[in-house]
Amino acid sequence: MKSTVRRKQIRTLSALLLGSVLLSGCSFDNEYGRLGMPEPVTEEGNRILSLWQGSWLAALIVGVLVWGLLIWAIVAYRRKEGDGLPEQTRYNVPLEILYTVAPLLMILALFYFSQRDQTILTKVDDSHSHSVNVVGWRWSWAFNYLDEGVYEVGTPGEPPVLWLPVDEKVRFELTSPDVIHSFWVPAFLMKMDLVPGRVNEFALTPNTEGVFMGKCAELCGVDHSRMLFDVKVVTRAEYDAHIADLKERGQIGKIDSGRTDIAGVS
Repeated sequence: MKSTVRRKQIRTLSALLLGSVLLSGCSFDNEYGRLGMPEPVTEEGNRILSLWQGSWLAALIVGVLVWGLLIWAIVAYRRKEGDGLPEQTRYNVPLEILYTVAPLLMILALFYFSQRDQTILTKVDDSHSHSVNVVGWRWSWAFNYLDEGVYEVGTPGEPPVLWLPVDEKVRFELTSPDVIHSFWVPAFLMKMDLVPGRVNEFALTPNTEGVFMGKCAELCGVDHSRMLFDVKVVTRAEYDAHIADLKERGQIGKIDSGRTDIAGVS
């Protein structure tokens, strides 16, 4: 009686596991297929999404294999009435080699694909159309449009807006005058730290118009949660009109500190 109930429980568990696997992979074009990631709005985002999905697929394959072996072992080697103590074995060289080499190969494969994509995504060359210096400071942001010689600046109460022209590659220079911050736009599928005394760089090409939320992803102090900004991706004509508006408002120069009342604006 007990063995019958146990077999039913095992079959039910197997069906639930198989169902979850099949349902999670119905479509790679929807939110479930992206495995929690937002739909990318940059040309580079698809590479990041593919790496994310591939890593999860590899983990899923390993998981299914482990689950299968566990269920098989439970069924095949379950204790039966009248059974005594099972045979005790020590050492199994082929098995020990397998569970040592297999994880090593998996780690090396994940390292290869991660390093390959990271090298491509962080490479900065002269193919960009313009540059933006992102200054993260406690606790808001300043955006210096380096080619146009103008800036945006915000406060914790009034988050700034970073304007970018659609389908044009932009190079980001990330700097901080105080502590470590992190420039994160979830829809870009890209995040990089701002480290005091160091300039970090990356480049990407936004290919979807719209307004996208950004935030600091590094705990940096009391107002960290209010360290927000928006990114507005627009046509080149709208971008040029906004730059002209900044010049009319007198927001000319470059902010290094996040403050406009000290010698940081030139």
